[in-house]
Amino acid sequence: MATSIKNKIKSIRELKNYTQEYMAEQLGVTQAGYSKIEKGKTILSYVKLVEIARILEVSVEDIISFDSERYFSSFNKVIGNNNGSILINTENTSTLKLLYEDKIMLLEKLLSKTEAELERYKDKFGEL
Repeated sequence: MATSIKNKIKSIRELKNYTQEYMAEQLGVTQAGYSKIEKGKTILSYVKLVEIARILEVSVEDIISFDSERYFSSFNKVIGNNNGSILINTENTSTLKLLYEDKIMLLEKLLSKTEAELERYKDKFGEL
C-alpha cells in the first residue's frame, strides 16, 4: 500500500523531532491548521509542500519518495553473536549520527528557550 504525502510529512517531521507547533509556527499557520495538513483535511498545494520541505530540510522529492518501512528496516539489520555483542549495520551510521546531532541541536534550543522563559518568570514574580 502506498503511503500518502501527509503520512510521509508526518514521519519525516517525527524523525526530526519537530512538533506540529514548530511546523505551524514556521509556516505561519495555527497548530490546528497544520494538523489538518497531516490529517489530509486541507488540500496541500505544491507551494506549501515546498515550504514544508524547506522547514524539514529535505527536498520535495525526498518527501514524495520517503519510504518509512525501507528507512527503518535499514536500521534494524542487527548482527549478533553468542557473546552478547551486537553490531549495527554501519552503512547508515552517518545518517543516524546526523539525526542524533539534529535532535541534540533541537533539545539545546528547547533548553535555551526554557531557560529564557524561566528568567522572564523570575523577573516578573521574583525567586520561587
